[in-house]
Amino acid sequence: MTARSARTGEDAEDLDVEEVLALVNDHDGRTAGGSVPAPAASGHHHGAHKPDAHHRATSWPEAREIAARAARSGARRALVSVPLDASLGLTLAAPLTALTDLPSFDTSAMDGWAVAGPGPWDVRDEGVLAGHTEPEALTDGEAVRIATGARIPLDTTAVIRTEHGRTDDKGRLHATRDMHHGQDIRPRGQECRSGDQLLPVGALVTPAVLGLAAAAGYDTVTAVPRPRVQVLVLGDELLTEGTPHDGLIRDALGPMLPPWLRALGADVTSVRRLGDDEKALRKAVTGSDADLIVTTGGTASGPVDHVHPTLRRIGAELLVDGVKVRPGHPMLLARTKDDQHLVGLPGNPLAAVSGLLTLAEPLLRTLAARPAPEPYTLPIQEAAHGHPYDTRLIPVVLRGDRAVPLHYNGPAMLRGIAAADALAVVPPGGAGSGQELELLDLPWASAGIGVCFT
Repeated sequence: MTARSARTGEDAEDLDVEEVLALVNDHDGRTAGGSVPAPAASGHHHGAHKPDAHHRATSWPEAREIAARAARSGARRALVSVPLDASLGLTLAAPLTALTDLPSFDTSAMDGWAVAGPGPWDVRDEGVLAGHTEPEALTDGEAVRIATGARIPLDTTAVIRTEHGRTDDKGRLHATRDMHHGQDIRPRGQECRSGDQLLPVGALVTPAVLGLAAAAGYDTVTAVPRPRVQVLVLGDELLTEGTPHDGLIRDALGPMLPPWLRALGADVTSVRRLGDDEKALRKAVTGSDADLIVTTGGTASGPVDHVHPTLRRIGAELLVDGVKVRPGHPMLLARTKDDQHLVGLPGNPLAAVSGLLTLAEPLLRTLAARPAPEPYTLPIQEAAHGHPYDTRLIPVVLRGDRAVPLHYNGPAMLRGIAAADALAVVPPGGAGSGQELELLDLPWASAGIGVCFT
């Protein structure tokens, strides 16, 4: 049977990413971001330790829900037909349906002999190998050497494994163990029949899915395209090489964000360094065709913080302006076009990681039609200091059934997160030793770098 894509005809063309996402949520039993709370009030807020002023920022859980739901406006993107070798990590947009029986013919499950009738058996001179045409039928009392995966001759009673047979001095084969009909034969259609659904819409393409699709006869699959992300690194004080000097510091976010975004399923189309230049920022934002623009730094209200003024000038809709989370509270989310969003990350490295997981991850998850991860908790091994009014995210390592907080978790520090397995979500006021805390897995902690960065 000729290999073809996962879905052809009008039914594939009629689906879009939003409909795939609805099917994913239906299968998964959860929504991508839960119910949508009221949008946050706009405007940057100072005085974080004053509840009245800080109250206008968005709570951390609410900000994540807004980000997940906001991407639905950009979800009506065309689905794509993707070669298998380029589809790892994508979401299936059409069911994976068997194009043939698996196996497509009776095959030997072991190296040994195919035999017909009761023994002993006369053995043919030529054996049967995998990949060859259908061999001649056997007659009772006859055997033939056979390799694993080779086609079974007609009228074969069973396959005798190499270690379970012996030949006498006349060259006849004897079984050294009791034999039963059909042993070590994989019958045609044992795994599936042509037309059987192997995987539903919404399944994530893993290495095993690639193998299954290939075995079932596919060259391509119909999938949700990777969200396209452009990264804009802001700041005149950033160096791209060498050690810090003369008030200049190394850019940590330029090297870190693209692979992290790829680990979240994005296609990073470009990384641009603009410095503190409002005109360059406005030109870059208005000229971008990415699904998501990620900026670094410039989200506060200092003399060279140009993100807010730029968003106002281009008429962007501010969806989240400040989040009650530490580090990272000056983060923001804006809709710059009907099908485009901007996530403004703080310039401090760990604060930027907080913004990435708070706003970019839920938005990218929705664009990629992936289900929300199942929340889970672990007890914290020791007390975790909290902020009076804000959620706090701290790097932890997982040791058995406990989460162990790591030091070096200040907003500008990466030493803690570099050694971490996850981020623990500490509620306002802190958490006592042994208290159960929600954990946010880092994408490579369990999957392996080679898998998640493809």
